[in-house]
Amino acid sequence: MHKLKNYALSSMLCGALLFSLNTFAQPVVKPEPAPPRTWHQMDFKTDGYYGVSLNQAYVFLKGKKSKTVIVTTIDSGIDTLQKDLASVLWVNPKEIAGNGKDDDHDGYVDDVHGWDFLGGKGGKVDNAETVEEVRQYFRLKDKFANATAAPAGQEKDYTFWLNVKAVYDTTYNKAQAELKELSMEINALTATNYYVKRELKLASDQTFSLADLDKINTTNDTVKESKALWLSVFTQLGGDTNNAKILKDWSDENKKENNTINPDLDARANIVGDNPDVNDGTPYGNNVLKTSEASHGTGVAGLIGAVRNNGYGIDGIADNVRIMALKAVPNGDEYDKDVANAIRYAVDHGAQVVNMSFGKKLSPHKDWVDAAFKYAAAHDVLLVMAAGNDGQDIDAKPEFPNRNYLDGTTTDNVINVGASGPKPDTTLAADFSNYGKNSVDIFSPGVKVTSIDMDAEFNTADGTSFSSPIVAGIAALIREYYPKLTASQVKQAILESATPLTGTMVNKPGSKGVKVDFTTLSKTGGIVNAYKAVEIASKMKGEKKE
Repeated sequence: MHKLKNYALSSMLCGALLFSLNTFAQPVVKPEPAPPRTWHQMDFKTDGYYGVSLNQAYVFLKGKKSKTVIVTTIDSGIDTLQKDLASVLWVNPKEIAGNGKDDDHDGYVDDVHGWDFLGGKGGKVDNAETVEEVRQYFRLKDKFANATAAPAGQEKDYTFWLNVKAVYDTTYNKAQAELKELSMEINALTATNYYVKRELKLASDQTFSLADLDKINTTNDTVKESKALWLSVFTQLGGDTNNAKILKDWSDENKKENNTINPDLDARANIVGDNPDVNDGTPYGNNVLKTSEASHGTGVAGLIGAVRNNGYGIDGIADNVRIMALKAVPNGDEYDKDVANAIRYAVDHGAQVVNMSFGKKLSPHKDWVDAAFKYAAAHDVLLVMAAGNDGQDIDAKPEFPNRNYLDGTTTDNVINVGASGPKPDTTLAADFSNYGKNSVDIFSPGVKVTSIDMDAEFNTADGTSFSSPIVAGIAALIREYYPKLTASQVKQAILESATPLTGTMVNKPGSKGVKVDFTTLSKTGGIVNAYKAVEIASKMKGEKKE
């Protein structure tokens, strides 16, 4: 999973904000006011923010009956005790919780709310993995590193190696540079964290937030500089965080980058105990869904289906869903084997919509994932995917997984989602979002989007990771109220809901100073709209086979 976890933080860690002790005391430029916590649900005409017009959708649906829809999140796990999610978690009807038996004989023991494909014996979980290009580099280097041409009969593998080597070199060099920056940033944050906490008279286990900085009024230069640094960090990341969470994320990113330079290539074998290059149907994993890495998956699930109108947390997009949580995404790149098996698990256990907020640059077993995509299509399951956060044209540089299958075919059950901002100005297309006239279908809010987090917290983040579940939630909403529509019809309604924003010139993602028409960035040239989507769906004749 690369830069999908929290783009705002990742971009800072990768050099967007470089701090030095000489600049801490400089005045902090007042940032643009943060959009409302619920802006992604708002309507532009009535609220002034380019959300998905969710309230209008519910007005349209008022009085109509709905059917419960199972939505799967293939992600980093989930906080099963989160108050805004606990009552909407999927419960495996054929499994008896905690009895240590495989009651439904599906190969998974006590899979009550889902499954962890990164789990092992004793409740252990492989949370920290490296990226795919590192894994493949070390798998192939002894075989091909000294080769100047393809050995006879190994032309395909050698071609793959050349691609691996090119991607690995770029990733390795970038990680080296980022580790130097991270070391400086972590040292600065750790030191200034001490002075701020001392000034606020906080105990070692207490935290501070943006609001707490207003309490500091001092003439001490060191404290003033420390306050200035943290003020800059908080204003970049949004108010829904605290110093401890930020320091943990910095530390996690440091571990991730170090795992590129000095990879632990035995973690999978030591914890999960399987061979990720063999997919023979043998069950593996465990049922541990809440781990230290479950923040991302919790936020994704919240956007889809957090309990609505309960006066707590946030309101999810869909009002009658059950969330099936499948963990297949570590702090690093997911394995093709886990993705393929997670999709099949979701299909076999009744999911109608699957959200996939992850991606990577290489796919050594793409055929397995392709087959799983086709399996989902054959069972009328809609797959919703995050386009990725590298600010690049994925028509030219594809991300994985994708719907362009190795056999040259494709299916019509996949939606690829880019990230948009709150205002229809030059920043409407998020500067980090991947794009592609053929590969990205539609855009959805993905800048400073707020969702729930683990342990009753909130998380405001940037990334197509949050754009995708908003669309998945709309897909679930359609399937709730119009259950006779097929996955293909639901996709059609969603794509037709996006009005092409012809003439809206935006900053081209990943390119400074370049302006493009928003319609050139995706198939639809627009942003998803829940109200229009349900209205379109209401006029469709259902094609679903009973």
